Amino acid sequence: MTVPTITLHDQTAIPQLGFGVFQVPPDQTAKTVLNAFEVGYRHIDTAQMYQNEAGVGEAIATSGIPREELYVTTKLNNGFHRPDDARRSLDESLSRLGLDRVDLFLIHWPLPTRYDGDFVSTWQTMAEFVEDGRATSVGVSNFEPSHLDRIISETSVVPVLNQVEVHPFFGNEDVRAACARHDIAVEAWAPIARGKVADDPTITGIADRLGRTPAQVALRWHVQRGDIVFPKTVTPERMRENFDIFDFKLSDDDMSTITALDRGEEGRGGPHPDTFDMIPD
Repeated sequence: MTVPTITLHDQTAIPQLGFGVFQVPPDQTAKTVLNAFEVGYRHIDTAQMYQNEAGVGEAIATSGIPREELYVTTKLNNGFHRPDDARRSLDESLSRLGLDRVDLFLIHWPLPTRYDGDFVSTWQTMAEFVEDGRATSVGVSNFEPSHLDRIISETSVVPVLNQVEVHPFFGNEDVRAACARHDIAVEAWAPIARGKVADDPTITGIADRLGRTPAQVALRWHVQRGDIVFPKTVTPERMRENFDIFDFKLSDDDMSTITALDRGEEGRGGPHPDTFDMIPD
């Protein structure tokens, strides 16, 4: 099955469905990613803070899949926002991944309460990586509208993508609207609300009627809205289920019903980007 792609504003294409390795133990990452490759995934999302880039690199090296068929994303560690640290960290990521470039490099969190509130110089440094070829595209993660407006107004460099928490219970609509204004693609983390969609009677009702799982229904909702998604699981059967979302379609009524589950800020499951300031040891 062919996964559709989204064309980013720099005219590169990203597969709309990917595979995430957040919380996959480093010693299980290579096997898990190889299983994902076997299912058909070609878009892998990792991060420096996940500490499993080396496992992703091992899977890429042993898979035999041509590099041009893969889309690899990694993200800047919160402790490496200073320009020289960011430059060094990308070199280290490339070494761990066994690559000479990544397809997408993201600032993982804006950290407005750290670094004297300066995430602009970090963003300026990220733009260097496109110029020198170490990253095909650069973007951000967990950036609020004010963060986006600031980096764009002060640098004139627009991220291709913003990876943020989005799921049926937290539509994050203000961020989505800000991204639309700037032609920034939205990539949804926690797209199935960390499994909570399976307990929602509205989603399970739609799933039962369509002969699908709640996760498949939620992922299909994202895809039809234009979101990029990268669900994570270490179970091959779930990998296949999450991949099998392109042979059915939700009706307009189903889409509206799921969208109406949005609880606003009460539905947020992760930390708020305005206050989150964790720097790992």
